[in-house]
Amino acid sequence: MKFYKYHAIGNDYIIIDPNDVKQLTPEKIIQICHRNYGIGSDGILFGPFYNPVSDFSVKIYNPDGSEAEKSGNGLRIFSRYLYDRNLVNNKPFTIHTEGGIVESRILDDGYIVTVDMGIVSFESTLIPVIGASREVINETMEIDGQLLTYCAASIGNPHCVVLCDEVKEEEVRKLGPIIEVDERFPNRINVQFMKIVDEFNIIIKIWERGAGYTLASGSSSSAAAAVAYKLGLCRSKIAVHMPGGTIDIEISEDFSIIMSGPVTKVAEGMISEDIFK
Repeated sequence: MKFYKYHAIGNDYIIIDPNDVKQLTPEKIIQICHRNYGIGSDGILFGPFYNPVSDFSVKIYNPDGSEAEKSGNGLRIFSRYLYDRNLVNNKPFTIHTEGGIVESRILDDGYIVTVDMGIVSFESTLIPVIGASREVINETMEIDGQLLTYCAASIGNPHCVVLCDEVKEEEVRKLGPIIEVDERFPNRINVQFMKIVDEFNIIIKIWERGAGYTLASGSSSSAAAAVAYKLGLCRSKIAVHMPGGTIDIEISEDFSIIMSGPVTKVAEGMISEDIFK
């Protein structure tokens, strides 16, 4: 089975072409993504597929075998992969995901990729969050004895942004998995712990649904920046700083998001069938 591996500021994905394998079962996905018994990654991008409403289509799988609706870093990586395979050039092109269609553009010979991520919504029924229909802004929840203030958002996949004075990795690892499966989020949720630095910069650390603690995330950056802008704490152009690096987010008045960041090719090769025995 042929594979390609890329990372976007530490968030790494394996790409597998459907022409190279008939089916990816959850068991195979888990094995391939395992960092000791497989290649190791934060997920698999399975594509491209034909889609009548876009130029390309891709399926995004988490390392636990579940399917994700959208991934900002995954989409930048997949865009760079298409460019490296000479399937696209520097003109804009569209990619269909379960979380909606995005438009990508390749810059700097593939080292920078810009993605129009779509519109962020804070509406509870779209995220989803249980309870009456509302914008989920500055609500509170008690997790492991701590009272947390959070906002929830969707950009095709669900996010819970927790406001913090300081962002500590140990807190993210402790509270993130509890929040991910909290009953108020029926589809589980991605969690960002966010500190406002100034009106142009925020810091986040991420617990990603189905993947765990993650060095960087494009959709998390989009959601957190949108929350900071919604609350009036930041301007419309925001640098999102994460352990893996920085992503630049530009927010329009309708909360549509343009995300820009680097992509690095790591390797390509063959996955042995031995790992599935």
